[in-house]
Amino acid sequence: MRMVNTIEARAFPDNGVLSLIGNTPLLKLERIVSQNRFSLYGKLEMCNPGSSMKDRTALSMIKEAWKRGDINEDTTIIESSSGNLAVGLAQLANYLGLRFICVLDPKTNQQTIKVLRAYGAIIDMVNEPDPVTGEYLQARINRVSWLKENTPNSFWCNQYANLDNPLAHRHLMNEIMTVLDGQLDYLFLSVSTCGTFRGCFEYIQQHGLNTKIVAVDALGSVIFGDKGKAKRLIPGHGAARVPELFQSGMEYQQVHVTDMECVEGCRLLLQRESILAGGSSGAIITAIKRLEPEISDNSTCVAILADSGERYMDTVYSEEWVQSHLKGGRIDE
Repeated sequence: MRMVNTIEARAFPDNGVLSLIGNTPLLKLERIVSQNRFSLYGKLEMCNPGSSMKDRTALSMIKEAWKRGDINEDTTIIESSSGNLAVGLAQLANYLGLRFICVLDPKTNQQTIKVLRAYGAIIDMVNEPDPVTGEYLQARINRVSWLKENTPNSFWCNQYANLDNPLAHRHLMNEIMTVLDGQLDYLFLSVSTCGTFRGCFEYIQQHGLNTKIVAVDALGSVIFGDKGKAKRLIPGHGAARVPELFQSGMEYQQVHVTDMECVEGCRLLLQRESILAGGSSGAIITAIKRLEPEISDNSTCVAILADSGERYMDTVYSEEWVQSHLKGGRIDE
């Protein structure tokens, strides 16, 4: 049985587990860059209580909606998610005593599903891709729309278009710049809903910074106009449709990374820094190594490491899975 907290109407709690979201460590990575020609820091977002950066997104969207009166004690939260945002929302819904319906697809790993059920989330699984696009993402959104229409007093977070998504990442950017005294040359981040991308860009613009954003995307993602033909198996970055939050020209440079390169980047980060991170972090490490010769000496760079690798043990960190699903042979140990 789920325990329900009594919440004063219109008051949003900032205590308990919610107070632990954000203010994650910014760690200097000493073993990734050859000869340490430039400084590289990792923003360790896996240190959020739900083990990912999406805790920030979930908190921002729910808190702002609560303040506006779009959510009350009897609201059902509905969202489509490939994993991490689902966990963040399930964590919040459980703490606030709200009902949460999460629309998933078969790419979601079993560990994530177990975590969601532990939090009391209702799993709504979409088993067939959208017949028009052939993608699960559109099928999930179609299902969310139906649920929204047929569930009284429901709220769709809509992470793909909700401006409270990038709002969360302006705070993330402020944390980085505070630690670095405003000195940051390159920011490496992965793109998916584009909430982090847009929030960081807006902060840079508002503060007149010269920071260059390197947007790391999955090969086969359509965000930057790719036709999306490459098969993508690792969740958390890339998209099958261009999110409404995307704006052209926010990035200094784009880097597209294959699933196998995500695996290689994750293994490199683990071997050299002993950091167990998720697939998108591996993509970022690959991008940094690819662009390393172009980055000037004494530059300051930050890599946003979005989540923990614990939910990827059956994929990214599984030799058997890599052998079965990705071309490129075994992972070097």
